[in-house]
Amino acid sequence: MNHLTSRWFFYFCGMEKEVSTTVKVRFSDCDPIGHLNNVKYLDYMFNAREDHVETFYGFTYEEYTKMTGCTWIAIQNEIAYLKEVRYNTSVVISSKTIEVADRTAKVEILMKSLDEKTIHAVLWVTVIYFNVKTRKSEVHPEEIKETFNKFYVDLEQKDFQSRVKYLRSQNARNS
Repeated sequence: MNHLTSRWFFYFCGMEKEVSTTVKVRFSDCDPIGHLNNVKYLDYMFNAREDHVETFYGFTYEEYTKMTGCTWIAIQNEIAYLKEVRYNTSVVISSKTIEVADRTAKVEILMKSLDEKTIHAVLWVTVIYFNVKTRKSEVHPEEIKETFNKFYVDLEQKDFQSRVKYLRSQNARNS
């Protein structure tokens, strides 16, 4: 295990399975009626995930790529907008791993109200482990798969539409 991998493993071992940060929605990211623009949800959610990896896992994607020659590339995004977000609102963005396979992994990112009772959006991102030099996917190293599996969250809903339906029902129950 090299220095980066052991440091990465150390950070994962002390981690919650779902991590989160709080961000404020900016005026420039909203449409003319004051709602967060649909495209900007992706920016906020991907930026939060990158921050989660750096802050909670203890490395940056850049650092990992320099050390290993590999990174994770998004190959599929599924997003549902459940409740509008307005200008100047602070939201909680959380992320967790929900699927781990030999070459791929899936992360769920939620944008929630500050009290975390309302889900504004849900994003499922499927990533592939990718060797930058060979330009081909690779099997996750066993130590990475083991680490991911330690922090895997087994959702009851196994497909995106079922998850969206469940989160909509939670929103209705909490409103």
